[in-house]
Amino acid sequence: MLREKTGAGKTERLRVQHSFEPVYDEHSEILILGSFPSVKSREIQFYYGHPQNRFWKLIAALTEEDVPQTIPEKKELLYRHHIALWDVVQSCEIIGSSDSSIRDVTPTDLNRILRTSPIRKIFANGDKAFQLYRKYCQETTGRTIERLPSTSPANAAFSLEKLTELWRERLFAVEEDRKDSL
Repeated sequence: MLREKTGAGKTERLRVQHSFEPVYDEHSEILILGSFPSVKSREIQFYYGHPQNRFWKLIAALTEEDVPQTIPEKKELLYRHHIALWDVVQSCEIIGSSDSSIRDVTPTDLNRILRTSPIRKIFANGDKAFQLYRKYCQETTGRTIERLPSTSPANAAFSLEKLTELWRERLFAVEEDRKDSL
């Protein structure tokens, strides 16, 4: 593991490996990609683990369901609504949870999901996931990605209500396309 002390010795750049599995099944139609798990997500071994991240509240609002509390509840919510979840980066050098510090990227093999699930649309949860996908994955997958505003608490420009409105417009357009094709 690479360690690089910076500043007053308080921040370290670490080489970190993504350590938990994507969430998807043979019915997943929407793929939502983050950049790389936060320190808190790595600790609990699941996506969007920081209590201030609005991802799970947003998904609950979009699906009109209760906010899931446990990892099994979160997975079931995604499965019920044909949503797959993963990150663009498999390993990288990173300082804490800072997306802007991500360096020396090894991308995930997104074709693992794309080969087995009928994904209609890929969405990036925020700018960094969007940029990383375009740089490291788009050529390999042959698929475009749509950027959505980040659910991170650092994205203070968007309230949960505004995030819900914007995400609903984009995600439900995919749902309408699915219904039209049935």
